[in-house]
Amino acid sequence: MPLLRRVQAVAVSAALLATGCLATSAHAAVPEGEDAAVSDCIQPGPTLRYLVVLDAGTSEPLANALIAAACGTTTGYYPQIGVAVAVSADPGFGRKIGLDRSYSAQADGLSKRTGAPARKKDDETSSTRSSATGAADRTAEQWDMELIRAAEAHAISKGSRDVVVGVLDSGIDRTHPDLVGALDPTLSAGCTTGVPDPAPAAWSPTTSAHGTHVAGTIAASDDGLGTTGVAPGVRIASVKVVDDTGFIYPEYAVCGFMWAAANGMTITNNSYFIDPWVFTCQNKVGQAVVYEAVRRAVEHANKRGVLTVAAAGNGAADLTKPATDAQSPTNAAPEDVKPRPVDSTCLVLPAQLRNVVAVSSVGANKVKAGYSSYGLGAVDVTAPGGDRKQQPDEGQACVLSTVPAGYDYSCGTSMAAPHVSGVAALLASTHPEATAGELSRMLNSQAETLPCPADYDLNGTGVQDAYCTGYSEYNGFYGHGLVNAEEAVKGGQTEDGGRGSN
Repeated sequence: MPLLRRVQAVAVSAALLATGCLATSAHAAVPEGEDAAVSDCIQPGPTLRYLVVLDAGTSEPLANALIAAACGTTTGYYPQIGVAVAVSADPGFGRKIGLDRSYSAQADGLSKRTGAPARKKDDETSSTRSSATGAADRTAEQWDMELIRAAEAHAISKGSRDVVVGVLDSGIDRTHPDLVGALDPTLSAGCTTGVPDPAPAAWSPTTSAHGTHVAGTIAASDDGLGTTGVAPGVRIASVKVVDDTGFIYPEYAVCGFMWAAANGMTITNNSYFIDPWVFTCQNKVGQAVVYEAVRRAVEHANKRGVLTVAAAGNGAADLTKPATDAQSPTNAAPEDVKPRPVDSTCLVLPAQLRNVVAVSSVGANKVKAGYSSYGLGAVDVTAPGGDRKQQPDEGQACVLSTVPAGYDYSCGTSMAAPHVSGVAALLASTHPEATAGELSRMLNSQAETLPCPADYDLNGTGVQDAYCTGYSEYNGFYGHGLVNAEEAVKGGQTEDGGRGSN
């Protein structure tokens, strides 16, 4: 487990957040008069949570001392990346620890956010939920699996139990008959305090079916009942990074990446963007803090052999040329948000970070879904996420998968990403010595080439809905192409199908 230290139990709201970045040195000694500074702490208001980014190599005792001197309490510390989670009731904590190394979204928008409704996921979900009890075989409705040749792959390999996919999401239903054999409770944890909690209540779904849907696409059992996942022979872990209000704050994601790295996971699936912005700008106060904390966590996971797969997003945006962002750190209702300008220094996290496999979405006709974000150099591969304008021969246009106690359809890049994670899991099973970087390159090389469409007018208005740049083998809509499960298992299978260490 990560080296974490609870200094004090503090009650905080699940909807609160904070983050931090460092420009000045954290290796300097704690200033003289620390006791006097601490005695000057004021406790007038609610306790807020902060993510504090210190210099790499900062020791845990020094991190705790710096935070205490600024009138805060350390609730967790990740010494591998120099990132701490802290709480403070002193409104001056951010200034005292340094605005260039800490951020609290709660402090940013507390008064304006009071009473705001919970945010809903922006994926399209149908209202055709059905029960898992006595479920018939529904694989004929899984046009998405046919598109990536999953059945052909399963005839060769269903994946190895040595491979673990961490589902960083809203929790997984541990009682679902399609998932109970794949889910590993010993590797699951809740991260909605910024510190991992392995108790089942912390990683089980509460207000959202999203994580269970994603999990089924990856590893639902191939037992002739219900649905079947891309890699039904691998294990999955529930790493809950979505709070009950629907937000994924930076400390949640940092915790998730660090937990995956510490527990030897092979792949993480990240079907989300990190709040409180859609685009996090590297050169803006506060946002730079978020960027650095998440970047460090992803890089650490990559060095520990974890492949990060992430959804490109449902904003239909060219990620290489973003113009505006309508998401607000105050979490205000969309109609109350004034869009802010953004530029190429602003990225969707974690999808646009280095060493992350970014995934766009296609519908049943292998054409980019209208909602899917895209961009030459921003998208690595594509996968089925569904599109209501592209109807399959069987089933609905969205992706059928597991939800708590049943099944349902949903469309989104959130649905595309787990197809890629599943194929990556098959690759890892087939190539047990592969590193995260090697798995990423294999994902690219095995993909089915999809050239830019000659006409991308989904609405029939005579106007192109988006512009695809690049060439057949690599372009802004599809990256290197559509992942192919059969190609992933054709070569390099070990005698027992096991996966060695990276």
